[in-house]
Amino acid sequence: MQGKGFIKFLAILLAIVCAYYLSFNLVTAKVEKDAKEYAKGDAVKEKAYLDSIATEPVYPVFGLTYQFCKSKEMNLGLDLKGGMNVTMEISLNELVKSLANNTSDANFNKALQNAQRLQDQGSTTDFINLFISEFEKLSPGVKLADFFATTENSQQINSTSSNTEVRNYLSREATSAIDRSFIILRSRIDGFGVASPNMQKQEGTNRILIEMPGVQDQERVQKLLQGSAELQFWQVYQLQEVYPLLDNINKTLVSTSKVADTTAAAATDTAKKDGGKLGDLVKKGGSKDSTDIRKSELSKSNPLFAVLELPMFQSEQGPQVYPTSAIIGFVEKRDTAKVNGFLRKPEIAATIPQSMKFMWSVKPDAQSKKFELYAIKVTAADGQPALGGDAISEARADYDQKGSPEVTMYMKPSGATKWKKLTAEASADPNNKKAIAIVLDNNVYSAPTVQNEIPNGISSISGNFTVDDTKDLANILKAGKLPAPAKIVGKFVVGPTLGQTAINNGLISFVIAFIVILVFMALYYHRAGWVANFALLINLFFIMGILVSLGAVLTLPGIAGIVLTIGLSVDANILIFERVREELAQGKSTAQSIKDGFRHAMSSIIDSNATLFILGGILYAFGSGPVQGFATTLCIGIASSLFAAVLISRVIFDSMLNRKIDISFDNSLTKNAFKNIAFNFVGRRKLYYIISSVIIVLGIIFYFKNGGLNLGIDFKGGRTYLVHFDKNVETEDIRAKLTTAFEDEAPEVKTAGGDNQLKITTAYLVSEPGQATDAKVESALKKGLDGAAVKYDIVSSQRVDPIIASDIVTSAYGAILFSCILMFIYIVVRFRKWQYGLGAVIALFHDVLMVLSFYTILDGVLPFSLEIGQDFIAAILTVMGYTMTETVVVFDRIRERLNEAGKTDMYGEERNTLINFALNSTLSRTILTSLTVFFVLLVIFIFGGDSIRGFIFALLIGRIIGTYSSLCISTPIVIDLAQKGKK
Repeated sequence: MQGKGFIKFLAILLAIVCAYYLSFNLVTAKVEKDAKEYAKGDAVKEKAYLDSIATEPVYPVFGLTYQFCKSKEMNLGLDLKGGMNVTMEISLNELVKSLANNTSDANFNKALQNAQRLQDQGSTTDFINLFISEFEKLSPGVKLADFFATTENSQQINSTSSNTEVRNYLSREATSAIDRSFIILRSRIDGFGVASPNMQKQEGTNRILIEMPGVQDQERVQKLLQGSAELQFWQVYQLQEVYPLLDNINKTLVSTSKVADTTAAAATDTAKKDGGKLGDLVKKGGSKDSTDIRKSELSKSNPLFAVLELPMFQSEQGPQVYPTSAIIGFVEKRDTAKVNGFLRKPEIAATIPQSMKFMWSVKPDAQSKKFELYAIKVTAADGQPALGGDAISEARADYDQKGSPEVTMYMKPSGATKWKKLTAEASADPNNKKAIAIVLDNNVYSAPTVQNEIPNGISSISGNFTVDDTKDLANILKAGKLPAPAKIVGKFVVGPTLGQTAINNGLISFVIAFIVILVFMALYYHRAGWVANFALLINLFFIMGILVSLGAVLTLPGIAGIVLTIGLSVDANILIFERVREELAQGKSTAQSIKDGFRHAMSSIIDSNATLFILGGILYAFGSGPVQGFATTLCIGIASSLFAAVLISRVIFDSMLNRKIDISFDNSLTKNAFKNIAFNFVGRRKLYYIISSVIIVLGIIFYFKNGGLNLGIDFKGGRTYLVHFDKNVETEDIRAKLTTAFEDEAPEVKTAGGDNQLKITTAYLVSEPGQATDAKVESALKKGLDGAAVKYDIVSSQRVDPIIASDIVTSAYGAILFSCILMFIYIVVRFRKWQYGLGAVIALFHDVLMVLSFYTILDGVLPFSLEIGQDFIAAILTVMGYTMTETVVVFDRIRERLNEAGKTDMYGEERNTLINFALNSTLSRTILTSLTVFFVLLVIFIFGGDSIRGFIFALLIGRIIGTYSSLCISTPIVIDLAQKGKK
């Protein structure tokens, strides 16, 4: 084998990288164990311990902090670990104001205030109706059209429109704003890197509920979600232009507080516009540090300058204020509120010209920890910025020439023209170049001094940024501006969907099932089986390490991808071993048999993995949520499986041969297994067609009989309740009791902020609207909760839209169809016959219909829920993966046999005989691969708990159906298509 040295080097390098990333979990686990031991059950004490050690080095070798290690550990999804729950409220108050061109009408604004107050007090009436009602009370007979009729919306309302027409217009605009906010927020979260977020619109309100798995940085999330993305470019004043105003503000503060003394008068009288004399204020302290001077001399007599530190530089004369600085001053975080208070005082606000407004930097300086204050120059009569964010066509996270993170912006042609003029004006004076402030949501992100005009519309936002900062900023700019401001009105940490008992049971059952595979491979293939086991363990190690290094979030759909990956890894080894056994049966030596076995198996392995990789790549590119989580794991698993199961196992075999170690591929019990098998698959194809047709027809009948598929909360939406208990409760126990109360409609139950508070979401009676139904559902809820024998209080309730929005479903359909087209093209190119490609695609749809049919037929018959939720999407995708792998391997063997016989036409009894022979020759590999994965799923199904039983059931029947269709459906379809083609 060529390149063994490189393969060993690559394996060692990959193992080191994976071990490094996986080690973070060990480090954080040890720290958190120490915290628990220290706190002895006190949650507050435990959190204080972790906060205190957050910036301390805890990684012995590399000296990395706990905070850093925590950010790099494996993230688990909402279903496995929980995450952050956020309630966003879209400000319809601001939206209505904006639509009315910010009118100053007193009654109009009073009506808005009243509507907001009533909504905050829990009114069930929507905001628009509240506003209309309040306005009509305050201004009877006044037409609302006078406020909202403009040339832009003349197609919808005009000056003669009635209040009812205006009400309908505002309702449409409000609904549109909420829908657009929903899309933009989800786009931002996807860019943030959160896998499988749950997002729901609270029915009848302007609120959006968001659950983000594995989120730790709550402050970053808050900034990301609340930013309205209103990007602006402003000219700024220099310090020498603003100082007289600052001096006047300081004097006014002194006089109004009646603390002026002769020292303060002397300090302020001597301060002038001239840049050199601005330093007099600083020089009063002689050689002392300016901060000390401020504290000692200015704190009492100069209220503003006591907290506002002026920009300065060191000269021969001592510290001097820098007159042309775009930064007006530096303020410590704790004093920003004080400065804001100064500027809001009526007597101060009256002195600030309308052409000036103050803004803070978005974050403090990394070293001084102080915020920068800027004076923005308002040049337009309407108060708008010199250039708006609508000029940006694209934004991306980048690095400058020094390697520091920045955001690169690309402007539209119209924006580039304005930007060229703006930068030309700022850089016109070579002795006094001006700055332009880049502002997002009224915070200055950067205020670079413009050295030259920028003619091409390509420029950068740079500053004191981290990589995460630039990613978030680019993400917000690309996602777009929220149509109305959004604010967080509630947030708390939620527990996992499955519950700790279900997770533990699932983990234990997975380990048991994995051990079953290892034992089976060792017993069936003897010494070669141990090589396969080693490759499988290495494969799992690589997959987990790569997932962690990429910052991926592991969810239940991701675990489905891992289960499929185990099947791929075992399948590759079984394909190789079965081919080696065939070579050995021909009397070849062990070394030659291994060489030929690997060579002959490679075609099947590459084709099956390539088609799956196409599926995974398309699903990742166009899918979202659970689809993307599944695709990520699948693509990583395919690459890792090929490397571990093929290359590493080959290196191990070559090493064993060089050491003269005896290699066996069977034992006395398995040596002649699957020999002389001659099933007539082709001849019985009509029987298989009938069996499949009967099952699918029954599925359609039960579909209409049951009123459709049993869609879960993810697709139908439902009602959500927040319930507080007097003591800690077990989520699995509560779920079981509520399932009975909800007439076998299993709810979703997870902790919310603590083990004594639960968030319960149910689809029970979701299709029946009305207050009577709400009361009925709440009655059933109380009945179930009463069975827990624990005092409780229903804190809140709300009706929510589906977690999986229609556009997610549409994107999933599109991704699957597109991947099927690409797989069809690949198979046609590889096998030189369109019948193969069409047969494989038909088999895919056949299997999906079969799984859905079994779900509709058995729903209500089996003692566990068969709901269709987002986990079911992952199950269906896994079934497609199984089917494609099985089908392509069978096709590959058929092609090989036909090429050996010199037959290329798709007809003839002789050809059918050859195809039967090819199918029977792959039967051992097909059955063994299916059995190994089936063992894993069966053990998880039995011991994994009720919460995931429906999900595993889909994988189980999918495994069976995939095997059945690859042998009995896809190949016969190819034959029949070929015969029709001949005719």
